[in-house]
Amino acid sequence: MGICIHILLSRITTIFMAHHSNEPQVTVLPPDKEKIKKLWTVAGILGAVTAVEFVIAFTMSHGPAKTAIFVILTIVKAGYIVGEFMHLRYEVKVLFWAILIPTLFIIWMLVAFVYEGMQMPVF
Repeated sequence: MGICIHILLSRITTIFMAHHSNEPQVTVLPPDKEKIKKLWTVAGILGAVTAVEFVIAFTMSHGPAKTAIFVILTIVKAGYIVGEFMHLRYEVKVLFWAILIPTLFIIWMLVAFVYEGMQMPVF
């Protein structure tokens, strides 16, 4: 039984390979050294910011300053990722500011609501 399956599979493979032998060959281009260097640079910058976050996480005591630093560093990393990987950094500056300014207002609104909510007396 095993020999029959082996023969059947070898014939199917032969037929399949013969059918696809007329397809065009794929040529592989040499790697673009500049793009690879840019990716490593971006990875290094994001890794450095993450390392700073780890140092702050394990050395600072808990409190509003630590939370604010984490929020700021997270926004910096998110902005860098959007700028590099979504190519927003290379777009028209008006588009960049049209996205950044409303985002800053939303963050300001959330901080203001949380602050005001903490100041309200408990009912």
